[in-house]
Amino acid sequence: MDQVTSFDQVSGTLVCQSGCILESLNQYLEGQGYIMPLDLGAKGSCHIGGNLATNAGGLRVLRYGSLRGTVLGLEAVLPDGSILNCLNSLRKDNTGYDLKQLFIGSEGTLGVITAVSILCPRKPKSVNLALLGCESFSRVLQVFTLCRDHLGEILSAYEFQDLESMRVVQTHLKLSNPLQESAFYILIETAGSCEQHDEEKLNAFLAKALESGLVESGTVATDQGKIKSLWALRERITEALAHDGYVYKYDLSIPVEKLYALVEETRARLGTSARRVVGYGHLGDGNLHLNITSETYSESLLAALEPFVYQWTAGHSGSISAEHGLGFKKRDHIYYSKSSEAVQLMQRLKKMLDPKGIMNPYKTIPQAD
Repeated sequence: MDQVTSFDQVSGTLVCQSGCILESLNQYLEGQGYIMPLDLGAKGSCHIGGNLATNAGGLRVLRYGSLRGTVLGLEAVLPDGSILNCLNSLRKDNTGYDLKQLFIGSEGTLGVITAVSILCPRKPKSVNLALLGCESFSRVLQVFTLCRDHLGEILSAYEFQDLESMRVVQTHLKLSNPLQESAFYILIETAGSCEQHDEEKLNAFLAKALESGLVESGTVATDQGKIKSLWALRERITEALAHDGYVYKYDLSIPVEKLYALVEETRARLGTSARRVVGYGHLGDGNLHLNITSETYSESLLAALEPFVYQWTAGHSGSISAEHGLGFKKRDHIYYSKSSEAVQLMQRLKKMLDPKGIMNPYKTIPQAD
């Protein structure tokens, strides 16, 4: 189930089977002058069907939005074996309920997605990447505002990572940081159709950021080799942390002005009981990856983290799962982000579509009382 069914050169609509690898789809589309609206660090191994089932976010949400907006239709096999065909390629279809949304982000609990129709953007003719260093998180936020004012329509990614996450990729993966050591680092990607225009806008933004003192240092990449090496500093953090010991992972949505406060409070709370506490993520859409490492798994460390992290997130109007889903580990913590009425409705939908509970059992939705 890894075949491209069709591609419309005019509308940019791709229809494919769910077993297609994300990177393979992107390579196919690049040959047609388009790209996938989704980009992940795991693009070389993840399947598009799984991306939909988990509503994967990734690096391009700031520019192209989430899969809930770019997926036009899907096909799914229901628990009773029947096939739900919602595989249309229309931008507008306001006939009844939008059933595809039930399956996007459902983590396979309602049915198996077998095919997808997705709207793809044109491949940018000009791509630039800037790595900047900042001395505080407040300045990271100020640079984000300045960035949107100056770059506007060509801004495609705004990622941040703290010093600890930079150190971990340098230590375990031997990657090179081209900048002086800073408390925070920002990756800003622009993507547009006119190289001269984009460079002028980026240069004007960088000049303003440096003149205002918001940025300590920076470098810009325009060739693919350097762009790839700069992205590796951000994309390979998860890989590097795996070499640092046992990893406790949290994927959270938090209002951007409070985003890093949780990292600081967690670091202070754990003290020397943790080897490393790092914060990084997609600042453009308020997504924090909070990761903690220790030499080995520790019940006492977990008890210090949970439910503290979930309570803190709920107390600041956040979500305990931004893009990774709930699975079975976070299933019973759903109430930190959803009301009991909302969970009860989800349970009723699950019971109606999957009365025998055979679709990815024990995941995502708590068992009904």
